[in-house]
Order: sequence, then C-alpha cells, then structure tokens
Amino acid sequence: MYGTLARARVKPGKADELARVFEQNVELPEGSISVSVLRTDSDPDQVFITGVFASREAYQRNAASPEQDARFRRMRELLVADPEWHDGEVIFARHRAEAESRA
Repeated sequence: MYGTLARARVKPGKADELARVFEQNVELPEGSISVSVLRTDSDPDQVFITGVFASREAYQRNAASPEQDARFRRMRELLVADPEWHDGEVIFARHRAEAESRA
C-alpha cells in the first residue's frame, strides 16, 4: 500500500465546508482504500488529510487524473496555502469498512 499525509491550514471557519467537499466525492477513486480528514483539537483550522491506495502506481494514476485535479482545486480554495505533503509506503494499516462516519 502507498499513501499520502497532508498538513493544511483551513481558512478560518471553513473546516466543515472542507469536510463537505470530501463528502461530495461519494466514490473513492480507483485503487483508493481510504481517505480521512482530521481536525486538530488544539487548532480547529489545522487539518491532516490521509489517503491510502493499493499501490504507488494507483496513487500516481489518481494524482495525475483530471478528476483529482478538480477535487484538489475545490479543496485548495478553502485553504490558506498549499498543503504540506508527505508521501510514502504504508507499513501498517487496519481499517473497518463500517467505520465510515462524519462527526
């Protein structure tokens, strides 16, 4: 598996709108296993976004797709600056299918 972790600062008061942007993408991209958005307790305008894919190739295909570019542009409008990205091999993960939620 391969994934990305992004740290980003949301424009003040826009974290819920950011969550809605992700919710509007009902279907995960091909090869995607999970996506999560975490808002920190210490700073409600700081978020961490994770995306996990079946392989590096699946991640790269998604990153190069026009659909992902459109999703990124919608997300970017809500951010103060570009996210800080960290890509790499997932060395451990466990997911429950029924755990999908929106708090």
